[in-house]
Amino acid sequence: MVKLKIFSIGKTKEPWLKLAIEEYTTRLRPILSIEWHLPKTDEQLVQLLTKEKTYYALDPSGKSFTSEEFSHWLFSEIDHGGSRMNLVIGGADGLPPSIRESAHLLISLSPLTFTHQITRLVLLEQIYRASEITKGSRYHK
Repeated sequence: MVKLKIFSIGKTKEPWLKLAIEEYTTRLRPILSIEWHLPKTDEQLVQLLTKEKTYYALDPSGKSFTSEEFSHWLFSEIDHGGSRMNLVIGGADGLPPSIRESAHLLISLSPLTFTHQITRLVLLEQIYRASEITKGSRYHK
């Protein structure tokens, strides 16, 4: 099974957002396990990431993908990474420079700026969409 670690500052506070994140986590459960790491500060985030060999960070200035391109990229990287992947979402002030510089790739979900809490949901939906594209389901249509 694929193991996905998501690193993001702080907890999800809004109940409606927690429910939406739980929905996509449940949908993804048959194909991957998600492990959340929610440090309180940038310093704690940097410290956690020093233990990881490779990670990909979300940033509005990063590489943009179509949903199909993201699906292909995501599962190709997971295959090359031994069914493991680490994704990083910055806090309210974005990513610390050391994380941006050390990331294997910066990925943009949109040129728009989202809160880190909303980004969690958008990321999970896109990962779910990517899995459905790979399966050839009607979800993406």
